[in-house]
Amino acid sequence: MITNRSYAVEPWTVRETHLDLDVLAQSESVFALSNGHVGWRGNLDEGEPHGLPGSYLGGVHEVHPLPYAEAGYGYPESGQTVINVTNGKVLRLLVDDEPFDLRYGRLVSHERVLDLRRGVLERTCEWTSPAGSTVRVRSTRMVSLTQRAMAAVAYEVEAVGSRSRVVIQSELVANESLPGPNGDPRAAQTLKSPLEAEEDVAVGHRLRLVHRTRHSGLRVAVAADHNVTGPDRTTTSSESNVDVARLTVTAVLEPGERLRVEKLVAHGWSAVRSRPAMSDQVEAALAAAGHSGWDGLLADQRAYLDDFWARADVEIEGDEEIQQAVRFALFHVLQAGARAEQRAIAAKGLTGSGYDGHAFWDTETFVLPLLTYTAPEAVSEALRWRHSTLPAARERAAQLGLGGAAFPWRTIEGSEGSAYWPAGTAAFHVNAAVADAVVRYTAATGDELFEREAGVELLVETARLWRSLGHHDHQGAFHIDGVTGPDEYSAIADDNTYTNLMAQVNLRAAADACERHPDEAARLGVDDEESAAWRDAAEAMHIPYNSELGVHEQHAGFTRYQRWNFEATGPDRYPLMLHYPYFDLYRKQVVKQADLVLAMYTCGSHFDEEQIARNFAYYEPLTVRDSSLSACVQAVIAAQTGHLRLAYDYTAEAALMDLKDLEHNTRDGLHIASLAGTWMALVAGFGGLRRNGESLCFSPRLPEKFSRLAFSLQVLDRRLRVEIGPDKATYTLLAGAPLTISHHGVALTLREDSPAVRAVPRAQAGPAPEQPLHRRPNVR
Repeated sequence: MITNRSYAVEPWTVRETHLDLDVLAQSESVFALSNGHVGWRGNLDEGEPHGLPGSYLGGVHEVHPLPYAEAGYGYPESGQTVINVTNGKVLRLLVDDEPFDLRYGRLVSHERVLDLRRGVLERTCEWTSPAGSTVRVRSTRMVSLTQRAMAAVAYEVEAVGSRSRVVIQSELVANESLPGPNGDPRAAQTLKSPLEAEEDVAVGHRLRLVHRTRHSGLRVAVAADHNVTGPDRTTTSSESNVDVARLTVTAVLEPGERLRVEKLVAHGWSAVRSRPAMSDQVEAALAAAGHSGWDGLLADQRAYLDDFWARADVEIEGDEEIQQAVRFALFHVLQAGARAEQRAIAAKGLTGSGYDGHAFWDTETFVLPLLTYTAPEAVSEALRWRHSTLPAARERAAQLGLGGAAFPWRTIEGSEGSAYWPAGTAAFHVNAAVADAVVRYTAATGDELFEREAGVELLVETARLWRSLGHHDHQGAFHIDGVTGPDEYSAIADDNTYTNLMAQVNLRAAADACERHPDEAARLGVDDEESAAWRDAAEAMHIPYNSELGVHEQHAGFTRYQRWNFEATGPDRYPLMLHYPYFDLYRKQVVKQADLVLAMYTCGSHFDEEQIARNFAYYEPLTVRDSSLSACVQAVIAAQTGHLRLAYDYTAEAALMDLKDLEHNTRDGLHIASLAGTWMALVAGFGGLRRNGESLCFSPRLPEKFSRLAFSLQVLDRRLRVEIGPDKATYTLLAGAPLTISHHGVALTLREDSPAVRAVPRAQAGPAPEQPLHRRPNVR
């Protein structure tokens, strides 16, 4: 954990006031910049020291064999791992022939600021070399949200106190030395120097490297151009070899004089385009960026973010730390998906190599809800990526003896990458997450073109999987057996309630979509009999319920399992999967992450308020939150059941997951789904947002610590603003045609610039639920 935390609490920035090399890797994740296509970790400009170097392109990966002690039918044969592509952010500095290295000499001051409104990372520092020369360094870094291929750095050196000879080496570096990716030596060997050189160019201020991955066959091109400003007699020279292209800038600075290098870096990759075509592509991107210039790129970045914050900002009064954290979260979720454009949004975004750069169900369940109501164009692109992977998903389903499409548990390019099938292949609920995201997006946007081109087919193929995976028993009930739900401590279970309810929604949505689009249904071979079979399965879906306890079962028979012995489990034995065999976890009542509780959020219409309260009280003492995906969901249901203080504590856990490194693995990249879950906890928890078809419903209530919560949503070409105080809520339609919503179950129609004010009823909560020993959230 970042215990000596140096991030100042400010509303629109994350400011590090001193450099702590012990947590350098964590800060590199926090300060990462991305646009969903290009990702730069927040490494120091000079490249060293570093925790984990990282420059990523969305979708660029290498393949490697997956290890198995014993072979088995249907096991994926190869895995995919994100690779560190050519690094264009390096600007090495020498002062009077000594390398600028913060591990040596004397660091007088060092500050980095992530500016959430301007979308840049700024750095200022003053350093005295071992020989006594002092320089002041300022840099500003950005990854463009408007010019997808572009990233840029402005790097400036000033002599302090005495004359200094300075040299800046601006580089493109491929095949950097990295820490081992995991414990598999075959993967480590495969990923060592994964890029094979095809072209290196250095002409004037222009640099270019083109490489090709050894096994996945992807071609990567990176080019850079520079604008150099310095005193008279500033000189430049350039050179290149297979893995390094370098521009060297030399100047003699009198005290107060500055040398400035503005570096534009263009990126591109393709599985099919030729080397000359890729060279031309990045050169064209450089030309476009050069036309804008450094100042133009900055202005475009600010304008893009001004528009985003106008429709996405969440305002909180009463907790400055959570205010900062939710804006940090919104910024990074936007970065993960803004320009991904039919590529996967990974669990770590492009902030690190954790989870091998894979995308999971996290994307559709946690990330896309936020983007649906704030940046819907990114959701369309993310779902079109899923649609593009349908051939692989159909092939996987056929391999498993199933109909339709089986989307992978973890992947980069569409094929299954999970070597552990109980928590991978058996977690079919990823299909329902995709379908749910399709339904939510089309309901919120009315995008009929997307529905025709991609949505209907996604719904049809996922529905076909459920119909083939499940079966009707002799009494007609429909069961889905042998699956793993969201709780990975309960594997290969029958009738997981979350999975069954989400499949029920999926089946009905597919039938409805085929009715709306009969031509698309006919093209996909859907007839009335198949559609009726989906409706029959949905109607007959079995939902396990223990009438004696008065609670829904997480899966059939779950409540008869032996309870986990929490009293005998010390605080140092979490997460449990690292200290106990899965066999023991699978047969006990212990929950890794919200499962049945998640179902009460995503499929809330199936439960009444009393059932939700009883279920929450039953599952809270069993849920250990060994996953970062749990706290935000528990926050939502805690707020719904009136346990507002508990919801507040869970919200803080989700919000501060990375800023405080609560799971001790922020070094590998940010927890993008938990960051998105911060928005979920605030908007769906304290704002009470739920969706009923195309209508939005709100049941707001604030925790005692908040005096105000405000947020905006985009829905059906309208912009809605919601402001909540302790006693009243105000709904304002900022733009668009009249909109009907509900407030605590009562419908109201909003018209532009005519705010509706409604009283907020007081929460009625039962006894406070318990949590497992040592696993209660930190009380703020």
